[in-house]
Amino acid sequence: MFSFKPDYEQVKARIEAFWEGEIIDRPLAQFAVPRPYEEWVPEPISGHATPEERWLDAGYQAELALARCHNTLFMADALPIAWPNLGPEVFSAFYGCPLHFGDYGTSWTDPILHDWADAEQVRFDPDNAYLAKLHQMTDALIAVGQGNFIVGMTDWHPGGDWLAAIRDPQNLAIDMITHPDEVKRMLAMAERDYMALYDLFYAKLRAAGNPITSWLSLIADGKYYIPSNDFSCMVSNRMFREFFLPGIVRECHFLDRSIYHLDGPNALRHLDDILAIPELGAVQWVFGAGNEGFHRWVEVYRRILAAGKGANVMIDYDEIDAVIEALPARGVFLSINGVPSQEAGDEIIRKLERWAAGKVFPVR
Repeated sequence: MFSFKPDYEQVKARIEAFWEGEIIDRPLAQFAVPRPYEEWVPEPISGHATPEERWLDAGYQAELALARCHNTLFMADALPIAWPNLGPEVFSAFYGCPLHFGDYGTSWTDPILHDWADAEQVRFDPDNAYLAKLHQMTDALIAVGQGNFIVGMTDWHPGGDWLAAIRDPQNLAIDMITHPDEVKRMLAMAERDYMALYDLFYAKLRAAGNPITSWLSLIADGKYYIPSNDFSCMVSNRMFREFFLPGIVRECHFLDRSIYHLDGPNALRHLDDILAIPELGAVQWVFGAGNEGFHRWVEVYRRILAAGKGANVMIDYDEIDAVIEALPARGVFLSINGVPSQEAGDEIIRKLERWAAGKVFPVR
């Protein structure tokens, strides 16, 4: 179905088994290596005067995605995916936040709600230029990706992260004490807008023959996304449950498949609340820079798996044996960095098959 992933149907079946808490032949694993250099195609030359021009050039971004997919070997369950990316705060730009673009894959917005007396002026703009650009970029990716790679959704980041961008994180932390009703009204408004927007892009992608995916490269034929709240690292359990958890629960109910993005050690205090969401399928634990090392987080992964959720385990190549020794194969989704070669990748696959068959290290 996709030229850069000839075994797509097998991978799709393996991902569906992961969503169902089952295992076919081995746990889900994604990693990639460069294609042999003599097979590479050149990437398009930028020639843009500013980072913003480069970010917003839909044709260039589509051709760049095509070249990068061509130059990559998507091994195991890795998938050739491209999605229109204007940064993690693009949703706030639809409400009027100025959006800035940096050189190295970063973008950011400025807060616009400086006084709660002006809250009624903060409204979703269906004619926003960045929303129009996302449509244009999605259409360009669909055109060049047809039969080659999967086109996904952008990084929406609604909910608490959206309001933190609109209001400024430090202000929002105080607002939950001084203006709780206003905070809840804003969150409810954005939730309705987000779900309507999701449905719009869902219909576009499905009509073009794509499964649904985004920046975390699982897929589903139904509604799939990655609920998150990075701002949660700044709030207590009580405030998280009062202000943000209900919206996350509704988002998981809205979706057919979901994996929660739990970001940073200070967000771990909310793990039990997240695991208690019946509709949630899996958790991606992101330990963050300075907290590397699979061995430090074994108990976190065990808690996730014990709750009946899938666990996205992000590791380096040399940590594979430690994972096999510490965790059961069922429910694990490995994202492996630093695989040195295609031959090393083939050995990983064989090792994972032996793990699933119980022919390697005992589970402790």
